[in-house]
Amino acid sequence: MREQDYTITNSVQAEQLEISRVLRNTYGLLALTLAFSGVMAFVAQQMRVGYPNVFVVLIGFYGLFFLTSKLRDSAWGLVAAFALTGFMGFLLGPILNRYLGMQGGAEVVSSAFAMTALVFGGLSAYVLITRKDMSFLGGFITAGFFVLLGATLVNFFFQVSGLQLAISAGFVLFSSVCILFQTSAIIQGGERNYIMATISLYVSIYNLFISLLQLFGLVSRNN
Repeated sequence: MREQDYTITNSVQAEQLEISRVLRNTYGLLALTLAFSGVMAFVAQQMRVGYPNVFVVLIGFYGLFFLTSKLRDSAWGLVAAFALTGFMGFLLGPILNRYLGMQGGAEVVSSAFAMTALVFGGLSAYVLITRKDMSFLGGFITAGFFVLLGATLVNFFFQVSGLQLAISAGFVLFSSVCILFQTSAIIQGGERNYIMATISLYVSIYNLFISLLQLFGLVSRNN
């Protein structure tokens, strides 16, 4: 009986050590990729590059995402992760230039940045402290993805008044839920690969920042 209890204790301790390792590596890599993304955004700003064709964006993102996923268990996965986040950061440069060029744009950008940091920090801390299992949010994320995709397509073709504001607010909520879900997946041991965990959180943070940027920009223009 004691031997069985000892085995169970060792198993639990090994599980906790593995979760701690993934969590530590994830947040370390996330900090590095966010910093690299910021550097690439600054480079794009200084170069005054225009925003590329939507097909270039989609092929670049999904191609690099697929590559990162395929290489996630090797050192090359880190290279692919930095390539993906660097690419996304470079795309951010022309977006920031557009907002900085509008009246009150600097305030819009700084507000979006501060709110993104606050939301991510708050949601992450909540999951890390409470250790709650957020796997039940998976269905909401799937449904939310298709609702937002449909609304985006409708707005693209018909330009419905006020719909862009609703879409931006929807993406803020969607990205926030994704952060809760992804952080919980690490805590609960459902995500063991820190490279994929990093990319998942990075994409959620990126989408959250872009959505808040659009939301604050629309509100600023309306005022």
